[in-house]
Amino acid sequence: MIIQPFINGGSVATKQTIVLVNPATEEPFCEVGAAEPAEVDQAVRGANRAFENGWRDMAPGKRAGILFAIAAILRQHAEELAQLEMRNVGKPIADARDEIGLGARVFEYYAGAIGKFFGQTIPVARGGFDFTLRQPMGVVAAIVPWNFPFPIACWKTAPALAAGNCVVLKPATLSPLTALRLGELAHEAGLPAGVLQVLPGTGGLIGDALVQHPLVRKVSFTGSTAIGVRIMQLAAPGLKRISLELGGKSPNIVFADADLDAAAASSPMSVFANAGQDCCARSRVFVERSLFDQFVDRFLSATRGLIVGDPALDHTQIGPLVSAGQRENSERFLNQSGRRIALGGERPNGRGYFLNPAVVLDVEPSDPIWREEVFGPVVCIRPFDNEAALLDEVNDSPYGLSGSIWTNDLKRALRLARRVESGVLSINSHSSVHVEAPFGGFKQSGLGRDLGFAAMEGYTELKNVYISE
Repeated sequence: MIIQPFINGGSVATKQTIVLVNPATEEPFCEVGAAEPAEVDQAVRGANRAFENGWRDMAPGKRAGILFAIAAILRQHAEELAQLEMRNVGKPIADARDEIGLGARVFEYYAGAIGKFFGQTIPVARGGFDFTLRQPMGVVAAIVPWNFPFPIACWKTAPALAAGNCVVLKPATLSPLTALRLGELAHEAGLPAGVLQVLPGTGGLIGDALVQHPLVRKVSFTGSTAIGVRIMQLAAPGLKRISLELGGKSPNIVFADADLDAAAASSPMSVFANAGQDCCARSRVFVERSLFDQFVDRFLSATRGLIVGDPALDHTQIGPLVSAGQRENSERFLNQSGRRIALGGERPNGRGYFLNPAVVLDVEPSDPIWREEVFGPVVCIRPFDNEAALLDEVNDSPYGLSGSIWTNDLKRALRLARRVESGVLSINSHSSVHVEAPFGGFKQSGLGRDLGFAAMEGYTELKNVYISE
C-alpha cells in the first residue's frame, strides 16, 4: 500500500512515490506518494476555502475544544505514532514515545491558550477608544525537518490553528509518516476538512511551490541555514511573513566552580542525543583550564557508558543516523579534522547507519569541525583561561541558537546570560525546549519564535482600531 498526501480531508493519489528506508536496517519498508505542484495548488486553495468558510470565524471555545480533542486522540495513538517514528528515522523508541507526548502537550497548551490570547485597550492622546486585535493571517505553510518530525510538526501546526489559520504542512522528504498520521487523526478528532493539509514530497519542488503560492500568507520553516536563506529570497517578492529556525553550533560552558559530576555526566547526551542530529546540540564544549582534565576524563567515561544500538529496544540511547549520507558527512568532518579523536568515530559492526559518538580534542577555533554544524554524534572540547576571552570565542560564530552555562556563581551566570549571543540558554542544565516558552535563535540561527505565546503572535496580524468620541 502507498501512503498518499492528505488533502481536503482525504488521501489523494499521486503519480510519483518515495521509497522510505529504515535507518536501523537499511531496508526499504514503505512507499509514500510524492506531491507535485498541482497538489500544492489544490491543497493551498482548499485550505484557503476552509479558512474563509468558517475556521477563522469559529467561536474560540469550539476551536479550543477541537484542539483538546486532537491532543486526546494523539495520546490514544501514542504507541502507534512512536513506532512509526522509530522505523522512519531511527529514533530510539523511548525518545519517540517522549516526543509523541510532547506533541500532545503542545496541542493541549494552545487549546488552553485560545481563551487567554487577546489584544489591548490603549489610552490615546486625542481621547476616544483605541484597541488592538490579533487576527489570523490565512493559509500558513509549515515546513518541518527530519530530525524531530512529530514534535516540530505539532509546535508549528497547533499555534497556527489556535490563532485561526489553516495549515499546509510539508514534512521532510525522509520523514513524512507521523505528519500524515497527524493529519488523519486531527480530522478524526473533529478538525474540518481542509484546515490541515499534509504534503509529502521532494523538499525543493514542494517547498518552493508552497513559499511562492500567492495564497500562502506565512511560511514557518525549521531546517538548514542555506534553505532558510532560499526561503527568504523566494518569499521576498510577496513580502510574506516568515519565521525560520535554522542551524546551530551551540556552546556548553563549564566553569571551575561548577558541579563537575552533574556537568560531566549530563553533557554527553546534550550533544549525542538523537545521534547528534539536533540544531541545539552542545557540540562546542568550553571548559575552564583548571578543571579541563578532570572534566574530559569524566566526559569520556560517561560517553563510554552510552548504549548505541537497535532503536526498538527500550534501553537504547543512541540510534542510527537518518541516512547513509548523513553518516558520511559526520565521517568527513572527523577524517579531515586532523585533530585527536579521543573516543569513537567508528562504525559498529552490522547493518544500519550507526556511528559511535566521537570526542575530539586539541581543536583550534579556526577548525571547520569546531565552527561548522556537523549534525552528527561529534563533539569538540577546548579549554579556556578567562571570561573575556571565552565570550569572544563563544560569540565568534555565525550561529546563536542554544547553549548551556555551568557555574555556581549567580552573578557570573546572569552576566554571561546577557552576553552570550543565543536565543535560548540554560544555566546548570541542558534543557532547550519548553512548550510554554519561546524558542528560536540569533544571527544565522534564524528569526521569529516557536512555542509559547510568541508563536501565536507570529501567526497573527496586529490590527489597531480607533473609535472617535
